[in-house]
Amino acid sequence: MADEEKPKRPLKRRVLIAAALLAFCAVAGAGGMAIAMGPQSFLALVMGTPADAEAAEAPGETGGPAEGSREHVKAGEVTIVPLDEMIVNITAITLTGRKTTRFLKLDLALVVDPGRDGADRVADRGLFLRDTIQDYLRQLTEDDLDGSAGLALLKAEILRRARAVTESDAPREVLIADMVIQ
Repeated sequence: MADEEKPKRPLKRRVLIAAALLAFCAVAGAGGMAIAMGPQSFLALVMGTPADAEAAEAPGETGGPAEGSREHVKAGEVTIVPLDEMIVNITAITLTGRKTTRFLKLDLALVVDPGRDGADRVADRGLFLRDTIQDYLRQLTEDDLDGSAGLALLKAEILRRARAVTESDAPREVLIADMVIQ
């Protein structure tokens, strides 16, 4: 009788450990999504707000002007505002440890929600946007832009600055058309 209870105890323990491990992975995955998407977007996804549901139904159908055009493009419920190409110097460290400069060429656009207050200020404050973004870009190093984490941080910081300059939450996303480090 004592022999029959011994196999049950390790089985219960294994199930408990597997459940705890699964719960830990779920929490870690949710935390990673929250960091990657940003807390507001993650909460909107979890809560299922109507505005985000509509944006998810029509993902990025531009159908706009030809490539290279610098006009505002309406894409479903959003407006895409392209910014002029920016070229700035950034700092890099060579293999020998010497500090050097590199060129960063960035071509980007802002996705703006026209229904939000302050959406009209995005186009009006385009020069201020460029100035703020260029100030930020000049502070970067080549290592700051390394990998997908660097790209995500770059987009998040540009979006934060765009919202600060326009004094609104109308800018929703940053689209990077070209990014070259030379």
